[in-house]
Amino acid sequence: MTEQTLTEPIAERQAPSRGFSRYQAILVALLALVQFTIIIDFMIMSPLGAIMMPALDISAAQFGVAVSAYAFSAGISGILAAGFADRFDRKRLLLFFYAGFTLGTMLCAIAPNYHLLLLGRIVTGLFGGVIGSVVLAIVTDLFTLQLRGRVMGFVQTAFAASQVLGIPAGLFLANQWNWHVAFGALVGLSVIGMTAVMLLMKPVNGHLGLKQDRNPFRHLIATVSQPRYWMAFSVTTLLATGGYMLMPFGSAYTVHNLGIDIVHLPTIYLVSGLFSIVIGPLVGRASDAFGKYPTFVFGSAMSIVMVLIYTHLGEVSLTVAILVNVLMFVGIFSRMIPSQALISAIPEPAQRGSFSAVGASLQQLSGGLGSVLAAALIAQDADGTLRHFDRLGYVVVTTAVISLILMYFVQRPIAAQAGKRVV
Repeated sequence: MTEQTLTEPIAERQAPSRGFSRYQAILVALLALVQFTIIIDFMIMSPLGAIMMPALDISAAQFGVAVSAYAFSAGISGILAAGFADRFDRKRLLLFFYAGFTLGTMLCAIAPNYHLLLLGRIVTGLFGGVIGSVVLAIVTDLFTLQLRGRVMGFVQTAFAASQVLGIPAGLFLANQWNWHVAFGALVGLSVIGMTAVMLLMKPVNGHLGLKQDRNPFRHLIATVSQPRYWMAFSVTTLLATGGYMLMPFGSAYTVHNLGIDIVHLPTIYLVSGLFSIVIGPLVGRASDAFGKYPTFVFGSAMSIVMVLIYTHLGEVSLTVAILVNVLMFVGIFSRMIPSQALISAIPEPAQRGSFSAVGASLQQLSGGLGSVLAAALIAQDADGTLRHFDRLGYVVVTTAVISLILMYFVQRPIAAQAGKRVV
């Protein structure tokens, strides 16, 4: 592993500093906006589930298939895109997939039945599933490892913003009119995002001058055949399992098992999202200041405790439901942000795009399998109550423990290169 792989971006060899340049700040904001639209497209399926299932007359298992369809199609497209991911200007690649994502979301907005909704989720996944890997490659190209925790912290505030702005707004639109309107609003926001990227982002093409195999298939094989990448791919795969197992059924569980009225769902997402907007940047700074792996360890421990509490709750007050959600998000962010920053240091500069695409593919495929497994492990009573939800917690905790062990071995060569025990 070269020194350049670990510490030097391709396009900007800047030294670590207290702040970003004006263009860097604009770029981080653009990437956060892109992530916001992509994340909310997935996130909004969960809270809308309680509305969409009766509206379309579908079961929890069918809804789980609709959620996992996005993941499976995203996984397939990630593999297909990996061979080409380093052969184009990353800005153009981002715009191409963003346009396809918008088209898929439009299909969801106009879907009159379950089958067209399923098609919309597949198209959205084919394009949207690759965007996260393109964003990660751009961040890796343009920011040093010492700054990537902060960058990831800001970019991942899109996750929190989707809680604060997107999900409550989507639920309001769905309750006021119908769930189609929520997806229609997301289409409009995506068009704004594409326009902003087109006008404000500079080309990201420094990697095109690096030596790489021009044959897409050989480029893909050269990436996946690197033994030192396999551990990182394993961690990426496991990290996706938890979110996809719990999130799709979160709203149904909150309403029917925790006894929270559906009208209070937006309040839960709003409050937990407000806290997350603060948590994300703080976790990013902490991972750069105290070490990315120690931050990941803290996040894993917090996640394990809170998942076990969450999946064993009975009927609770709105205050308790909000508190548990907030603490779970502390754990999620404290795993997600440092893990992305650490894993971004693994690939060679000429393979960053393909490495990120393969990682995103594995993430989506494992997430899809997680959704299917979750649907198989739980059952729904006539009154909507979900049975055996605690089993999902045990699976999520098991994957968290394994990923914690694997991440230790992932960070060791990075730490050795940096001359430290942990990074």
